[in-house]
Amino acid sequence: MSKPDVLGAGAVIWRMKNRTIQVLVVHRPSWDDWSFPKGKVKGEESLHECCIREMREETGLDVVLGVPLGSQRYKIAGGRTKKVRYWLATVKSKGHPAVKVRPKVSLASKKEVDEVRWVSLKQAKKLLTHKGDREILGYMKDLWSDDKHKTVPLVLARHTRAMKRSAWKEKDGEGAEHTRPLTSTGHERAEGLVRVFSAYGVERVISSPWKRCRDSVAPYAEATGYEIETEAALTEAAHKKKPRAVAVLVRKWLRKEMRPTVVCLHRPTLPTVMETVEEFTPQAIMRQVPEKDPWLRTGEVIVAHVANRHGKAPTIVALEKIRPLLD
Repeated sequence: MSKPDVLGAGAVIWRMKNRTIQVLVVHRPSWDDWSFPKGKVKGEESLHECCIREMREETGLDVVLGVPLGSQRYKIAGGRTKKVRYWLATVKSKGHPAVKVRPKVSLASKKEVDEVRWVSLKQAKKLLTHKGDREILGYMKDLWSDDKHKTVPLVLARHTRAMKRSAWKEKDGEGAEHTRPLTSTGHERAEGLVRVFSAYGVERVISSPWKRCRDSVAPYAEATGYEIETEAALTEAAHKKKPRAVAVLVRKWLRKEMRPTVVCLHRPTLPTVMETVEEFTPQAIMRQVPEKDPWLRTGEVIVAHVANRHGKAPTIVALEKIRPLLD
């Protein structure tokens, strides 16, 4: 399939109201249609950034992203092709630390969006103008019917680019592996991770105690005020001696963590981490990420969307692989 000429992002923002699930739709007067809020990518922003910005512009709401809902692809003016990627999303307050780190956004004019309305799923199906939006709604309804719409993200991040081991040994003399620092590119990409973690509303920051991991999540921790919690079992040395300890931690986070969490890791720990993730993930979903080492390049993340349903084992209902853009 050819590459689309225009990329965009949108979301199905949902809430519970009087025990009924509602979604947010917008009316665009220039098209005289009802749709889910969406818009095209501006400049060098990622699809995640685009989605967060467009939700703020068109609805006035600050959101965090949940389960990805797939994409729409359609023709636009001039015979060009547009592809829009969608997520489930929920509203967060302006005072939430993950929201406060975002750039300010101006609201769309009434000429662009003149009405924003919360409606039931049944009402949305009748109101939405375009077939593609109704298909996205159908997928969201399937998730809701299976109680998989409400998820908690576990963000697995490999530390950003660090100085080469050989170069650091020469510079440090003793070659202390736990002090090996990030390169300038590594620091830049760590800043880019702030936007990724913000998009998913990360509220807990966990890391290997080694410097290159801590420094990869430090910009987000500093911007939000969240403390970096370190786990000694996550170091390369500890994992080599006792990989089972890492598996135990990952199982604990998947089963019990109710807050959006990021964990910063070293490459040698990833086989154990991903084998443990696979225990909670259907094979069809597991195929969405690489099957073997290295699962992540430096600075990349995998977002595991975990559904903790009453009376059932935790299930990963979606996996996303993301590489933050450099500023």
